[in-house]
Amino acid sequence: SGGGSLGGASSPLPGSLPLPFPSSNPFPASPISPPSPPFLLLPPLPISHWSLRRVQCMCGNNMSAPLPAIVPAAKKATAAVIFLHGLGDMGHGWAEAFAGIRSPHVKYICPHAPVMPVSLNMNMSMPSWFDIIGLSPDAQEDEAGIKQAAENVKSLVEQEVRNGIPSHRIILGGFSQGGALALYTALTTQQKLAGVLALSCWLPLRTAFPQGSVNCVNKDIPILQCHGDCDPLVPLMFGSLTSERLKTMLNPANVTFKTYSGMMHSSCIEEMTDAKQFIDKHLPPVD
Repeated sequence: SGGGSLGGASSPLPGSLPLPFPSSNPFPASPISPPSPPFLLLPPLPISHWSLRRVQCMCGNNMSAPLPAIVPAAKKATAAVIFLHGLGDMGHGWAEAFAGIRSPHVKYICPHAPVMPVSLNMNMSMPSWFDIIGLSPDAQEDEAGIKQAAENVKSLVEQEVRNGIPSHRIILGGFSQGGALALYTALTTQQKLAGVLALSCWLPLRTAFPQGSVNCVNKDIPILQCHGDCDPLVPLMFGSLTSERLKTMLNPANVTFKTYSGMMHSSCIEEMTDAKQFIDKHLPPVD
C-alpha cells in the first residue's frame, strides 16, 4: 500500500504512500490554493476493496466503507490495538505491518476511513477521517468533522469493551491524519486507555484545549510519538511542537518523542520495532 519499504524493495510499507499534497514547500506561511490533479496520489487498490457490500460505516453516515482489517489474536484476545491510517489510504497495509510484529494475546484493528470530499484536493473524494482545508499551521480546521470522527473512534473502543476487552487494555494509534485523530480522541474521551501510538502526526484543534494540564481520565496516559526528520508533508517541527504541548497537558514523564534519521512521511523497521516494544510494555499478557 505504498512506495517505500521496510528494508527492501519487495516489502511495501504502509504510510509510505505520498499523500495528495504538493511535494514542494507543502507548509507555506499562508494558506495555499488547492494542488492540481497530478498531486492526487491514491494507493493502488484492487477494485474488490471498493466493491465490498455497502455497510454502515463507523463514521455515522451512510457512505460505503468496508469493515475494518483485523489481525486476530493467536490465542484469547486480552488486549487490542486500534490503529487509524492516513489520508487517502486504507487499513490493509497497516494490518499487514502489525501482523509482522504481533503479540499472541493482542487483537489489531485497522478500520478504513469513509470516502469523502477533501477541500485541499479540490473536493475530490478519498478515504479521510475528516476534511483537511489547508496545510499551514493557522489553517482552518474541520472542527465538526474531527469531533464526529472522535465519537466514532470511541464507538470502536466501546465495541471492543463489549467484546470483553476493557478500555485500559486498548492502545489507540494512527499514522498522519489517523495519528492526529488518535491523539484528539484520547484527550477527549471518558474511556481510560492503555496508551497512544502517534506516528508522523500533530494535535488537531490544539487551541480548543486549555493551557496547562488537562483534567481528563487519560492525564497519565503513555504516549509514543514518532516522526521522520525528513518528513516533507508533516514537518518534524509539527511533531516536536505537538510533543512539547502534550508534555504541558499530560504527565510529561509519560510522553516520549522519537525521531528517525532520513525517514520521510512513512515508517521504517526501527519505528515498528519501537512500536512493538511500546505495545508489549503497556499491553502485557495477563495469564
